[in-house]
Amino acid sequence: MAAKKKAAKKKTQTRTVLVILRNRFSMSWKPIYLEVTCDDEGNILSERKLPREPKEARFDEVWENDEGKRSLDDCTRIKRIYRHKLERPR
Repeated sequence: MAAKKKAAKKKTQTRTVLVILRNRFSMSWKPIYLEVTCDDEGNILSERKLPREPKEARFDEVWENDEGKRSLDDCTRIKRIYRHKLERPR
């Protein structure tokens, strides 16, 4: 009998990312905070708008756009902020 090959299931880990949308030209514009859940490949699983800046450091990564965009879909370029105060210590 032919041995059946078992399909190896990949364990996908999810990471929580904070995306900050700002406007560098107008300082009176309030920043928008988005909590995004991603898989290992970078696919967005869920997106949630936060009502205010988070108090505790609970995010795996922090990304920022300062071009004055209102949503993540409009952003063409986002840069990662390393060692941000809201990034969880490793």
